Amino acid sequence: MAWQLPNFFAGDQQARDAAIKAKMAEANKALEHDKMLCYQCEQTKGGTGCTEIGICGKTPEVSALQDLLIYSVKGLASLAHIARNSPAKIEDQAVNDFINGAIFSTLTNVNFSDERFLEFVKEGRSHHGRLAAKMAAAGVQVPPSATETQPWFGSMPHPLTWNSQAAALGGVGDMIEVGHKTGIAERQKVLGETLAGLQELLMYGLKGVCAYAHHATALGHTNPAVYTEIQELLHFLNTPGAKDVGQVLDACFKCGATNFKVLEMLSNAHSDTFGHPTPTPVTLNPVPGKAILVTGHDMHDLHMLLEQTAGKGINVYTHGEMLPAHGYPGLKKYPHLVGHFGGAWYRQKIDFAEFPGAVAVTTNCVLDPLQVYKENIFTINETGLSGVPHIRADAKGHKDFTPIINRALQLPGFTTESIEKRPKKKDVTVGFGHKAVLSVAPQVIDAIQSGRLEHIFLVGGCDGSEPQRKYYSKLYQYMPTNTMVLTLGCGKFRIFDQDFGTLPGTDLPRLLDMGQCNDSYSALVVATELAKVFKTDVNSLPLSLDLSWFEQKAVAVLLTLLHLGVRNIRLGPRLPAFLTPEAVGVLVDKFNLIPANVADPAADMTMMMKSK
Repeated sequence: MAWQLPNFFAGDQQARDAAIKAKMAEANKALEHDKMLCYQCEQTKGGTGCTEIGICGKTPEVSALQDLLIYSVKGLASLAHIARNSPAKIEDQAVNDFINGAIFSTLTNVNFSDERFLEFVKEGRSHHGRLAAKMAAAGVQVPPSATETQPWFGSMPHPLTWNSQAAALGGVGDMIEVGHKTGIAERQKVLGETLAGLQELLMYGLKGVCAYAHHATALGHTNPAVYTEIQELLHFLNTPGAKDVGQVLDACFKCGATNFKVLEMLSNAHSDTFGHPTPTPVTLNPVPGKAILVTGHDMHDLHMLLEQTAGKGINVYTHGEMLPAHGYPGLKKYPHLVGHFGGAWYRQKIDFAEFPGAVAVTTNCVLDPLQVYKENIFTINETGLSGVPHIRADAKGHKDFTPIINRALQLPGFTTESIEKRPKKKDVTVGFGHKAVLSVAPQVIDAIQSGRLEHIFLVGGCDGSEPQRKYYSKLYQYMPTNTMVLTLGCGKFRIFDQDFGTLPGTDLPRLLDMGQCNDSYSALVVATELAKVFKTDVNSLPLSLDLSWFEQKAVAVLLTLLHLGVRNIRLGPRLPAFLTPEAVGVLVDKFNLIPANVADPAADMTMMMKSK
């Protein structure tokens, strides 16, 4: 497909070129004095980029090591791509799993440990050497064209070549120095902000895909095509094609297509392992006893922890995006999974400080801990915090949670006295996955056809601490009573404890939570099935999508929606810093992507009600 950037510069070609060069020169001069450049999440400083320290708490050192790891993994992916497409058709599952896990570790609020990133880089080079030896034994050679240095590598060689170099890696300090040469700033100098940003759009989408795929793998679900497509797209970023806007955009939509496969795989992994979610009330009030709080997204870890805590007198609570766990029959059967504690991820410094037990961090999002609870928190999987104990899996994937259990037994837990001092909260209901929602599809269809249901809103994505996110809380205040809202992700915490009642004239709840951001597939299934019934497409349904993005999983979901041709998506609270006005213009022109009007949610509501 031929893509063209819209013309945002007036005047003749010479004047436009001069304006672009002047802008790039100004940006490059500023970058020379920055300690880092990271703009992969929505909260990035000033909406442009974190240059001193991440708003998330990421240090320049960790930022450099993450950049180096991504650079190295791109090289490993190129090698795996060549091996797979050679006459020997070499496939290496250890490499496949490592690539997904390593990329997952670089998501926002996953890992802040420089030592862990050094381990990842060393492990990646070890995989590279082992795969290269396997290829050599099979007579497979890397063609010289595959290691052609691209201008945006700056002073660094092709990442495949760097992985092959025999020089010792040295310590963390040495790797940080090398890592500073592999970041976004180097690509901006050569490619300009627009193309460099589009390359990052693809990379951030791949980060989300790898995270979702890694969740599915933990539950024993894999798809060879997914590994192939992820590594093909990573390899693409090392080729001359990555300097062509059209090819990069097409690669972004291929990433969205791959993510659709992954979301389906993850949905099946959850339902095959734990059963399909069913509507389930969940208490937000603690009960007396020793306690463990599980945060993140990993249902597999929660299941293992429930198994290991059975009969030990410890109550287990979910936090953040683990709330939907209570809807799964295979998890809610454990009587010591007693409820949910706290709100969205960004409140964890409040929630964890108040929690009188141990805290298990399974995935993102995690923040650098306060001293008051640092001795109570444990990281698992790709997460990492400096000075915090880490639980590792053995060769078979089993994790021994004894350190977490012992710490919970040492701590006081909830007492009757402490509970009496807490305000009482209403239960919330979870478990409206696509099976549950489609089971009442006839009632929904009848309500639409009879006019009792005028509009459906899908408000999915992430929550955060920025004031602009109050838009999502206020938006619900303007929803007419003859509408329904589907929520996904931790954005639900803006309204999850409010009473929306039922749709007038029916017994249908107006608020249906479909689960984690990981459960986006359920929303896509429901929308597709409704479109089939009404013999139309998703864009013609009385349905509006208002997405609250924060990190890279949300980028992957957005690319999936665009791949499926979904239009008129509202995105907020701010547009991504890595997309320049030129890049945004392309998405607006093709998909009518709409920035959320955070200053006037009532106006947005009026527009959405009129749109169908």
